[in-house]
Amino acid sequence: MNVFTSAKKTAIATVTAGTLILSVAGAVPSYAAANTTAPAAAPVDDHMKAFQTLMSFYKPALQGQFPNFHGFTVGLTSHETVIKAIGKAESPAKDADGFDVYHAEMGHPGYALNYKLDKIREMRYFGTNVERQTNLGGISARMVIQHWGAPNQSALIKSGKTVQKKLTYVRGKYQLEFIFNNTSGLDLDHINLVNKSIK
Repeated sequence: MNVFTSAKKTAIATVTAGTLILSVAGAVPSYAAANTTAPAAAPVDDHMKAFQTLMSFYKPALQGQFPNFHGFTVGLTSHETVIKAIGKAESPAKDADGFDVYHAEMGHPGYALNYKLDKIREMRYFGTNVERQTNLGGISARMVIQHWGAPNQSALIKSGKTVQKKLTYVRGKYQLEFIFNNTSGLDLDHINLVNKSIK
């Protein structure tokens, strides 16, 4: 029996048991349930949705964008264009270093935007408040590293009394920063997108 036939049978058996397989070649991702004797449970589905959220950032970041966010681009999109597209922020920036904050509501994710010379300098993605485990709440540092490889930079930063873990990935001319609210990398607070600054 060749490898492909064996992998195909494994995939069929696993799908029959109720586990979603993303690879026909037989490379079962680590997030697929190891127990194939029972239907997939809700936590596995939540984990899959969190994984899909993570992967949705990979390609758009190369263009300086977040997925499904009106094509706003770091360094190019003007403040006026943002306001025309999504309105004024519920919590506007108080100074040049501040952010216009658009709160998450009714299943829609929250965002924050900072501007320099009227162009977006930084975008932050805060995810959804409802069913957070299917979004940012289900993304761990381990998941990011497992699927994106080692970060270009890893650092601990202080935000008030909280020590946060930051994983930075360079994506072309830009970089994505995953900010976790603890050093264990289990509580993803938000994702930043900025112009590349790592040397």
